[in-house]
Amino acid sequence: MFAYIIRRLLEMIPVLLVVSLLVFGFIKLLPGDPARIYAGPDAPLAAVEAARQHLGLNDPLPQQYINWIGGLLRGDLGVTYRTQQPVLEVIKQGFMPTLWLALAGFAWSVILGLFLGVFAALKRGKWQDWTLMSVAVGGISMPTFWLGLLLIQFVAMPFGLFSVSGFNQPSDIVLPAITLGSSVAAVMARFTRSAFLEVAQEDYVRTAKAKGLRNRLVTWKHVMRNALIPVITMLGLQFGFLLGGSIVVESVFNWPGLGWLLIESIKAQDQPVIQALVMLFVFEFIVINLLVDLLYAVVNPAIRLRQEP
Repeated sequence: MFAYIIRRLLEMIPVLLVVSLLVFGFIKLLPGDPARIYAGPDAPLAAVEAARQHLGLNDPLPQQYINWIGGLLRGDLGVTYRTQQPVLEVIKQGFMPTLWLALAGFAWSVILGLFLGVFAALKRGKWQDWTLMSVAVGGISMPTFWLGLLLIQFVAMPFGLFSVSGFNQPSDIVLPAITLGSSVAAVMARFTRSAFLEVAQEDYVRTAKAKGLRNRLVTWKHVMRNALIPVITMLGLQFGFLLGGSIVVESVFNWPGLGWLLIESIKAQDQPVIQALVMLFVFEFIVINLLVDLLYAVVNPAIRLRQEP
């Protein structure tokens, strides 16, 4: 197990290097003059040239890339072009709101998705089954921003129960979390139903029923426990997508997290912040995949993690 973890961590290095090259190259293709943005739109030419020298924009592109990667490894992400604050401090300010939103959306998707998936499986072929699965298809198809706008229009504004902008009190997270987690809940409901029905057809389940065990005991002890094994893998991957989906949700609800920060940075062409956030999102997704693989091995002892020769 330890060797497997080390190998997976080492595999992260070339992936992050390739991503860093792509991010750096993409940023350099963006229109606009970083020195002008840093110095300000009304700054004299001398101030712009001084900013260009200060930012190292006169260096060759390979040297700029090396300087950026070196700073990244040291935790020095540079300063924002808009406010000249350290990028790391700006990211710290938005990290916790995004984390709370992702966790709340994840909890909503797990509770709703598992309940609907199991209930639909138990009612297989009945009107409850096809109704819930039709709703799930609609939930998957509906754009996240559209659901957020509907909740604002028909829930928040008429009743005034929830805030539609910012994060000032705990209740402000309800509508953004529902918006973020509903599409994942729809995916989870369909996946859970399929896994549940597949396990229910296994021979050991039929044997347990033939021995006279109660249906409830067979359902929860044999079917549910084994059906959750593939669901756990899907849960981890969906959590990574929740982090990415928070970009849209945070924009709709003006949520002060990393997604909102990324959108504002793109609008302002704040290159250091954009680079740092993209690298952070990629790193989070890779780490989540590793944790999912480890959790999958824990809940399913039949799986053996082996090193490749």
